[in-house]
Amino acid sequence: MRRNRIVLVWAESVLAVVTGVLGFVTVFWHDWIEILSGWDPDHHSGSVEVGLVVVLLIFSVTCAALARRTYRRVVAQSG
Repeated sequence: MRRNRIVLVWAESVLAVVTGVLGFVTVFWHDWIEILSGWDPDHHSGSVEVGLVVVLLIFSVTCAALARRTYRRVVAQSG
């Protein structure tokens, strides 16, 4: 059971970092979606990127909080 929780802490932490980095990259490099996918949903207005930054950063903070909570539970159970 403890091993499963440790894996969960790592997964939540990795998701927090990845989404945080993507949110940060999107702030400074707006057209990465168009460059990687060739799809331009907002016709260069930037509205999709702003929404994406908000969603990614909210998801990142949520994953970080969940990782912290799970880690504290693992420490409390083992000690």
